[in-house]
Amino acid sequence: MPGYIALFITLIFLILISLKQINQYERAVLFTMGKFSNVLGPGWRIVIPVFQKIMIVDMRVKAVAEPDQEAITKDNVSTRISVVIYYKINDASKAILEVENFRWAISQLAQTTMRDVIGDVTLDELLSKRDDVAAKIRQIVDTTTEMWGVVVQSVALKDVMLPENMKRTMAKQAEAERERRATIINSEGEVIAAENLAKAATLMANTPGALHLRTLNSINDISSDQSNTIVFAVPLEVLRGFESFTKFLDNKKS
Repeated sequence: MPGYIALFITLIFLILISLKQINQYERAVLFTMGKFSNVLGPGWRIVIPVFQKIMIVDMRVKAVAEPDQEAITKDNVSTRISVVIYYKINDASKAILEVENFRWAISQLAQTTMRDVIGDVTLDELLSKRDDVAAKIRQIVDTTTEMWGVVVQSVALKDVMLPENMKRTMAKQAEAERERRATIINSEGEVIAAENLAKAATLMANTPGALHLRTLNSINDISSDQSNTIVFAVPLEVLRGFESFTKFLDNKKS
């Protein structure tokens, strides 16, 4: 009887140490005597000790921030760039069998690809088309990692750091561009104002009495403030009228 109890306890112990739990977001790659056997899904699984071994693979999307990398653009500008890679294991067996350490391999591949892609674009293209550059990096990395059972879902350029002298140069360039635009806008405004003044002058010159009405209107606006002193300019036509009248009187006297 005690022998049966010991055997029963030993059997329970072996079952307990053979029982493995696989979570819903995990897959287990099963090896039997060193050979790949199967990919186990979530739940409780029995793995025979010594003869069998499992390697757990997390199937969730992973976000990996790569350390800053120094890269030189096509126009020979030195930059430091950091990227974030979002990838997901699509085939757990390939992630274990086809590459020794898929995490380290993806990181190294992303860093190398980033430097190569940055070397094919200018600084202006890098700053203005960051999404296109990131998409190109993702496409190249995803093509290689597909053999490892890994799908690269997205690559984002986290930060683009420039040398201090380049930052000062770009700031001066931006300031000069703003001044140029302001000068052009002011010049266009002056041209429009001059054209309108010329049209107004032509219209008043060709319209009888328009100049007198404008003069009276200006006097009315000025006279609203009692502190103003008005110097009335008599139109030349009025003075000529007085001159003619004076000549007429002189001729009549003679």
